[in-house]
Amino acid sequence: MPANVSTHPDTRTAPAPTPPHAAVADDFAALNRTIMERLASRIPLVETIGQYIIDSGGKRMRPLLVLLAARALDYRGDAHITLAALIEFMHTSTLLHDDVVDESNMRRGRATANDAWGNAPSVLVGDFLYSRSFQMMVEIGSLPIMEVLSGATCIIAEGEVQQLTNVGNPDVNEATYFETIQGKTAMLFEAASHTGAILAGADPQQEAALQHYGRYLGLAFQLIDDLLDYQGDAEAMGKNVGDDLAEGKPTLPLIHAMREGTPEQAKLIRQAIRQGGLDHLDEVLAIVHETGALEYTRARAEEMSAKALEQLEFLPASRYRDSMAELARLAVERQN
Repeated sequence: MPANVSTHPDTRTAPAPTPPHAAVADDFAALNRTIMERLASRIPLVETIGQYIIDSGGKRMRPLLVLLAARALDYRGDAHITLAALIEFMHTSTLLHDDVVDESNMRRGRATANDAWGNAPSVLVGDFLYSRSFQMMVEIGSLPIMEVLSGATCIIAEGEVQQLTNVGNPDVNEATYFETIQGKTAMLFEAASHTGAILAGADPQQEAALQHYGRYLGLAFQLIDDLLDYQGDAEAMGKNVGDDLAEGKPTLPLIHAMREGTPEQAKLIRQAIRQGGLDHLDEVLAIVHETGALEYTRARAEEMSAKALEQLEFLPASRYRDSMAELARLAVERQN
């Protein structure tokens, strides 16, 4: 054997991908500073509740998409910080309103704002954050960005109303379920990456790719959320297992279980959805596992993640694109 040929196996491994937040660490620090600055209000309770919900342990995924999308297209300005912050304010306002609508008392392992301060302050502070986000939108001064975000707010509101009308309805099918989560969850993911692309001056192909990347990422994220409601760890998730069932929400695990289960199993799940509550939780969990509903939901999430990854082929190679790819993978691997 030639002297320069090693007999030992090559144990080198590819470098670990850059964690999504690390790729834009400086931007993220500036984002957090901007959020704190723009929470300022002459009414102390506004700042108190706003800071409470923003500091409650969220991953800031939607503003992160703005930062990564803009940087992936070599954006050199600083308006992406303002854009990312206003996206976070829009998201936070929906959380405040959602917890009131859902009568939730726990989010991310802490009491919800409505549980701590009551429904009225939570709704009104949510309104403040929405209004502040539109003030910041005007500061950016981009009509195309305003068009995307104003349209997104309407779709998100429609998605929330659609979800509300779905509560207690066991006849919701998979197509309606996807339409609902596209509006209530994926739309803001889509708007975040889409507006980041617009701000960076993307060409039409790149703009469409980043718009669709956010959409598919948001769908994957919500699918895993709905899966974890039936197999997650309450402490890790920061909410109770079975919350969706307790609220009578017909999510994909239940839709699949009713479709694939026996008539008796389907009847029990239909009854559980109509009634809400957790009286049938153990039986429903057994059916969900027996019918492969969690595996099916995960497979659909992985399908959405793969579609998100495909969109990144239209972007130039960079550590930001790599981090966006890692984000798509992490969306389906997370446990909370």
